[in-house]
Amino acid sequence: MPKSTEYEAKTPDADGFIAYDAQEDMVWHDLITRQLPAVRQHMARPYLRGLDLLDMPIDRVPQCPEISARLGDLTGWRVEPVPALIGFGKFFGMLANRTFPAASFIRKRKHFDYIEEPDIFHEIFGHTPLLTDPAFAAFSQAIGEAGTRCDKADFSWLIRLYWFSIEFGLMHQDGQLKALGSGLASSVTELPWSLSDQAEHRPFDVIDILRTPYRIDIHQPVYFVIDNLDDLFAAAKRDLLEDIRQARSLGLHDPKYPPKDAA
Repeated sequence: MPKSTEYEAKTPDADGFIAYDAQEDMVWHDLITRQLPAVRQHMARPYLRGLDLLDMPIDRVPQCPEISARLGDLTGWRVEPVPALIGFGKFFGMLANRTFPAASFIRKRKHFDYIEEPDIFHEIFGHTPLLTDPAFAAFSQAIGEAGTRCDKADFSWLIRLYWFSIEFGLMHQDGQLKALGSGLASSVTELPWSLSDQAEHRPFDVIDILRTPYRIDIHQPVYFVIDNLDDLFAAAKRDLLEDIRQARSLGLHDPKYPPKDAA
């Protein structure tokens, strides 16, 4: 996450609703209508099922209480606006409590194609569809629970499992490569890039993932591909703290990207 931002969190009212203005609603409309065709073409069925179940509005920014009501009925999860960029400790704690932290602002028109920090479009359009699925919801909760048990020094190791699955995971579906992660669903440029021959595709492996560094401000050079969703869900039942210890002993892989100041 960036250390500074020009965005300010929006404060919800007593009922959890945020007053977005007409310009912000139009940004949402333009973002979702531009992205939907690519999502329908490239995203995997679990995401698309969740998107249909949530039936988000097109003409305005969705409100967290209305998304939470639908998630609550399906998986017991809810979405809660957060006042600022949050640290890994709070993030893991909220996941453990089946609460997804959502940045409350929406990007400005000048950042329409790319914004480094997550906004409400990424949070709602990208993340919440998978939280309608009990197995994906349980996987996210398991990562959160592991995060509440591990040392702060291990946060950066554990978050890689979330990053390369829920955020930027791929999967095989009916002999085709499909995108699964929320960061791909909400990105107009990285979604097709992730599925192209220009990106490296590796088989899903927990230890390999924990050892793979990433940057948040570029298209990922490496993506992990899930052959069978049971392999992903089985990861939720692993001793993730022991996995982190094993990954630490082996060390990080050399990055596939240049240092940020050289990029």
